[in-house]
Amino acid sequence: MFTLTQLVSFVAVAEELHFTRAAERLQMTQPPLSRQIQLLERELAVQLLDRTNRTVRLTPAGRSFLNEARTILRQVEAATLSAQQVSAGEAGAIAIGFTAASAHSVLSTLLEVARSVMPNTEIIPREEVTRVQLDAITDGSLDLGIIRPSRTGPDLAIRPAIREGLLVALPRNHPLAAGEGPLPVHTFDEQEVLMYSPVGAQYFHELLVSIFRASHVAPRHAQYLSQVPSMLAMVNAGWGIAFVPDSATQMGHPGVRFRPLELPDPTPVELHFVWRKANDNPALHTLIRHM
Repeated sequence: MFTLTQLVSFVAVAEELHFTRAAERLQMTQPPLSRQIQLLERELAVQLLDRTNRTVRLTPAGRSFLNEARTILRQVEAATLSAQQVSAGEAGAIAIGFTAASAHSVLSTLLEVARSVMPNTEIIPREEVTRVQLDAITDGSLDLGIIRPSRTGPDLAIRPAIREGLLVALPRNHPLAAGEGPLPVHTFDEQEVLMYSPVGAQYFHELLVSIFRASHVAPRHAQYLSQVPSMLAMVNAGWGIAFVPDSATQMGHPGVRFRPLELPDPTPVELHFVWRKANDNPALHTLIRHM
């Protein structure tokens, strides 16, 4: 099988049609260059060049082989660059998990960072709840997760992403929708509210339970839901009151009015980045350095 050195030598001679100029171009002497061409012709069992004391010309076989040789060398260069970029974290692919609500806050910013600092990297977004993301990160099918705070093992790395406020989402015809200013938690004692599922939305469920318990409030739970968009759709349809993060205002429901909830901590809702410490994807670590 011919070598890359032989291909490079042949292309130089074929383009210069002069052994001395081709040798200077390759920064070598003429005898080793001639030897490389001879070895290539012997390997192919065809004559590529007609040589005389004064001229060098391509044979028909040489003209045909020149096109293929250039293609091979371009592919080698591309493969080399690709490997270097992946090794440096400048290319490759990153699978990123996100919750539905985080798509309107953290995810958009993260994608802008990725597009800016690593434009050759493929981003594979996957919308999943926190529990599913953690399983996927552990088994290696997901590189990075954007999750609600959750119990994790020592093999995972956690970094805070954002904190945001908690809003009351009300149907526009609800009596509380017409007012201004924050609503005290005790306003919702005995009120029918849409509640988060203790299984599918454990973080929000436990957060609201702790808020209600601290204020000695006992709302009536009309429905149990797992996703913020589902909550807003129900509110928009006039089915009840919901408690959602600030970023939910970007989800565009014309029949919903948002009012702040009066709390000791103005930003109780958290999102975290999470990834497996042993993940060896260079692109992931490049993104982590910039996020």
